[in-house]
Amino acid sequence: MRTIALSLAAAVLAAGPAFAQSGEARPPVQSARPNAPDQSPAFPGQTRAPQPAEAADVRAETVAQGLPQLWAMEFLPDGRALVTAKRGDMHIIGADGAAGPPLSGVPEVAANGQGGLLDVALAPDFAQSGMVYFSYAEPRGGGKNGTSVARARLETDGEGGGALRDVEVIFRQEPAYAGSKHFGSRLAFAPDGTLFVTVGERSDTPIRDQAQDISSGLGKVFRINPDGSVPADNPFVGRGDAQPEIWSYGHRNLQSATIGPNGRLWTVEHGPRGGDELNRPEAGKNYGWPVITYGINYGGSPVGQGITAKDGMEQPVYYWDPVIAPSGMDVYPGDAIPEWKGALLVGGLQSRGVVVLRMDGDRVAAEEWVPLDARVRDVRVGSDGAVYALTETRGAGSSIVRIAPAAN
Repeated sequence: MRTIALSLAAAVLAAGPAFAQSGEARPPVQSARPNAPDQSPAFPGQTRAPQPAEAADVRAETVAQGLPQLWAMEFLPDGRALVTAKRGDMHIIGADGAAGPPLSGVPEVAANGQGGLLDVALAPDFAQSGMVYFSYAEPRGGGKNGTSVARARLETDGEGGGALRDVEVIFRQEPAYAGSKHFGSRLAFAPDGTLFVTVGERSDTPIRDQAQDISSGLGKVFRINPDGSVPADNPFVGRGDAQPEIWSYGHRNLQSATIGPNGRLWTVEHGPRGGDELNRPEAGKNYGWPVITYGINYGGSPVGQGITAKDGMEQPVYYWDPVIAPSGMDVYPGDAIPEWKGALLVGGLQSRGVVVLRMDGDRVAAEEWVPLDARVRDVRVGSDGAVYALTETRGAGSSIVRIAPAAN
């Protein structure tokens, strides 16, 4: 969870409709036929939770537009937004909603296919250190690439730009691979200061099978120290057959991650045709891909043996079929939208809005969608109680949308 102080709200450019409904509990948002109709959830409420009886009364307003195709956003203490552009640039968005010049010092990225400059996060001690962390698809030579994480000291100037100084790569996903898909990646600092890094399994068959191999860095959640070293209490430390940075494995393509109010990691990963998954990854556990999954291959065939459960493999907390195509995630901690307190907020590329999961402990009690008519790439909660969605329209760049109480 990253709570932000945001001055962009002063730059309202366009207003959208309010979204409010009330009454008795309503049917699930999704009503389309699932891609895998013969699959059944492992427990009640694992998919297609009902809509809440009382939906939040909120309004969407565009506060920045005409931006490059962005992938992630983070907010500086002065309220400006630090954003990553997929093509390999990092910008600061000012209070007027305009992007400053590209920051210098960003390393070369592999921006083909799904690759590019990916997530960005401020160090927990950013106010003192000025350090930022970012993930990206890194060229590795010979046509190969992989997800890497670097850190740098951010220096800003008085003209909306600045530079990354002392850039240092602290983590590299291995093995490298000559592909253009499934890089992940999100960064989430835990309360103890360690950094969770999510990656993909590179999509192709058979290399995606390495999601099940703990000697490989494909399809994993990693946990590292801020300098890239390995925490001594990681689950596979001391095992010669494992990469010690691994926290959990058996993942597909993790593009959503956040730390919940209880300090635990939550993720949402892309499934195949159906089978997007909400998980709460725990140390050393196997989340099944590609041995078990909900959904089917894009061509319509079963994934592997077509099974959804197996001993020793974890079930998702929740799944979607059809998919929402998740990207970006936060937890709503405030009171400005009381209906959402404690809810998980997930960006939807396919669902074209923010997916709100109201939780009852570790289970989804209700699901509602805030439609934005655009692909949502990232989601952040502001200290003003508003939710900020980073949207993208292919061929038309990105915008930042503020979702707040309709009366505000």
